[in-house]
Amino acid sequence: MSSVYYHDYLQLNKIIEAQSLESVKHQKPAHDEMLFIVIHQAYELWFKQILHEVDSVIEFFQKPSLKDDSPDQQIIIHRLNRTVTILRLLVQQMDVMETMTPMDFLEFRDMLRPASGFQSWQFKVLEARLGLPFEARVGQEYYLSQLRPEHVNLIKEAEAKVSMLNLINKWLERMPFFHDNEIWQGFSTGKTVLPLNEQDYSTAERLFWNEYFIRYASGLAGAEEAHREFFETEFFKGRANAGLSAKAARSALFIMLYRGYPMLQLPFQLLQTLLDIDEQLSTWRYRHMNMVHRTIGSRIGTGGSSGKDYLKSALDQHYIFKDIARLTSFLMERSRLPELPKAVEERLGFRA
Repeated sequence: MSSVYYHDYLQLNKIIEAQSLESVKHQKPAHDEMLFIVIHQAYELWFKQILHEVDSVIEFFQKPSLKDDSPDQQIIIHRLNRTVTILRLLVQQMDVMETMTPMDFLEFRDMLRPASGFQSWQFKVLEARLGLPFEARVGQEYYLSQLRPEHVNLIKEAEAKVSMLNLINKWLERMPFFHDNEIWQGFSTGKTVLPLNEQDYSTAERLFWNEYFIRYASGLAGAEEAHREFFETEFFKGRANAGLSAKAARSALFIMLYRGYPMLQLPFQLLQTLLDIDEQLSTWRYRHMNMVHRTIGSRIGTGGSSGKDYLKSALDQHYIFKDIARLTSFLMERSRLPELPKAVEERLGFRA
């Protein structure tokens, strides 16, 4: 077995020599162009690592079965938490980028056309793998226009594959606790408010969600009818173009409400980690937008995008797990939650 040398293992000859300054080629050396290149190369390396983590998580969710108390789910949360940590680092790298002043950037900016961060195909693949569909993208008319055909194909392949959001939806839809009516025997409810059909929902589901809505609505101001329509649309009828189905939304809300039970701890951590990913991506876009505004003002980006305006639109619209975040609108105090039957509590405590 041959020995491994640090320099060769990391292929540092390729990495360290991979900074080719356009300003030097034009015989107008700009000191800060080295910083600009190194930071963007570091971003792309981290994008590669994030894709590595996300693809591995997607593989876990594509298994024939994924038990909520299995080591697999712990690995999933661990790798997604690593993704969140890397995204935080990407946000922090903006501090280094911002040491370059607008005048420093203008020394070489025009030499870069039409190169732009907008041409980062890895980032677009990452968004697609997480669950951002083409229909939800801003700037659809030009978001692929500046890319080479081979990179366009990679993005389209990613968009055609099942995403993490798709798989999270399927995972939530198979919530087992409402399929067994026996363990819900003795659960009491008040008047029937939600018109749920027996052929469409189990007895347990109809009893629990009817009682939950009564308690939820009683804590809100306004007409019960308006609250009922809002609740029904979210959890039974389903919203058009929603990332979560009505069934998945019910499961996610149940997990949030009763996360104190051992069986629901890992699922709750998973949902929270997905929200952390969205938050860090949003923070990164916000910092990027402010940096662009501070550096080039209202100018068009080197890649032809509308610069700050495009970044602002992406910040507002490119939330991937927003349907999980909106469930907080339907939470209530723990003290007012419906009391679960003993058999359900035992199932949620790993004692079934």
